[in-house]
Amino acid sequence: MKRVPTVPPMEGLRRQIRKSRMKKGAAKGDSFVRETFRLPRGAAREKAQEWFRAWPKAAYWTEVESWRQLPDDEIEFTMRRLPTAD
Repeated sequence: MKRVPTVPPMEGLRRQIRKSRMKKGAAKGDSFVRETFRLPRGAAREKAQEWFRAWPKAAYWTEVESWRQLPDDEIEFTMRRLPTAD
């Protein structure tokens, strides 16, 4: 009987890359605030728009740093912004 892995093989690598990027960002003095979300497509769009309304791109450099489409029409994405506007 062949076992089917419950976690996709690439998930461990993605997790390791994410941790590495966060460490490198902190080491460089990266002061961005990041938050990762995993939401259905419509809710993901609303959440991103909410961030852009709360922290305008021109002042906070707000952006969708990364995103990927998951099964069942879910989107995992990371929003990034500066903690304060200068």
